[in-house]
Amino acid sequence: MTDLAPQLAKFAAQSARTLGRRHPEPAAAPRSEYQRDRDRIVHSTAFRRLEYKTQVFVNHEGDLFRTRLTHSLEVAQIGRTLARMLGLDEDLTETLALAHDLGHTPFGHVGQDVLNDCMKEHGGFEHNLQSLRVVDELEQKYAEFEGLNLTFEAREGILKHCSLKNAAKLGEVGRRFIEGRQPSLEAQATNLADEIAYNNHDVDDGLRSGLISVEQLEQVDIFARHLDIVRGLYPKLNDRRLIHETVRRMINTLVVDLLEQTRRNIARHQPESLDDVRGCPPLAAFSPGVLEQHRELKRFLFQNLYRHYKVARMSEKAQRLLRELFQAFSNEPRLMPPEHRARADLDPHRAVADYIAGMTDRYAIREHRRIYDIEELA
Repeated sequence: MTDLAPQLAKFAAQSARTLGRRHPEPAAAPRSEYQRDRDRIVHSTAFRRLEYKTQVFVNHEGDLFRTRLTHSLEVAQIGRTLARMLGLDEDLTETLALAHDLGHTPFGHVGQDVLNDCMKEHGGFEHNLQSLRVVDELEQKYAEFEGLNLTFEAREGILKHCSLKNAAKLGEVGRRFIEGRQPSLEAQATNLADEIAYNNHDVDDGLRSGLISVEQLEQVDIFARHLDIVRGLYPKLNDRRLIHETVRRMINTLVVDLLEQTRRNIARHQPESLDDVRGCPPLAAFSPGVLEQHRELKRFLFQNLYRHYKVARMSEKAQRLLRELFQAFSNEPRLMPPEHRARADLDPHRAVADYIAGMTDRYAIREHRRIYDIEELA
């Protein structure tokens, strides 16, 4: 098959030279193999569920806060820009951006922590590994195979993190964690696009919620610097537009710096192929100065937003709710829908984790009511 992106850099992932799918299929023409991957993600059930899975704020707390779906779209936007400017495959980059949160639990990171604790005697729980499990096994759409049967490069890139113990069970796709090798530059760029998106958009959501203030953020260098620029240019701008203009400049600064530093790294290491990229140290990176500014913002959000007492209250409720759901379904798998009960016959605790991880925030709340509220209809 002829590659549909002939202008790609020599070190980019080449759709025509993919390492293939777990189950062989006829060529995807007129689409490239990575376009097919992207389309399968968009049409998956797990992708649609991201609309009602949240980042920091629980779904019912407001309609304007980011969800996992809007976050994934924002990552894809930044990722495609990076890919285009670096000569990478945009379709693979978009695939990874849209797929990276498919295994995320309801109620953000607290959900992952709860499931990992509940599963500590049964193999643990990693949301990146769960994303791979979703595309490899849990999606049920095609007659000839389980999952979505994505290319190796898509499956490899979905695994941003993976424990060595779990990597050893994954075969070829987990080998890089054991050998200390890197994924494609498309995957590296997507990982950093994810960081840019969630840090800066959590600033926006945090300000919108009132849990953090502009005055607090003025102690953070990257925010204060861009806020001063916007105030100088537009002294009469109202708060919402002032914040938007500041945040978009922060994002631009990070994207431009990431492009420049990554180009310097590529020039230094001279990769001639995707395999060379895998053997290099990480090539996609921020410059040291901007990386520290990025980390300062991250520390601020951790201390002032993610640890805010109102967020902590909701996190405590979510932990209790998910633990009670896990206990109920583990004690009595017949409480789960039929398709999940069937999996419970093979591995009961993993089946419960799969079921809970696939829930949206509001579905988890509804399931808890159905089980524990005597007046709630089944």
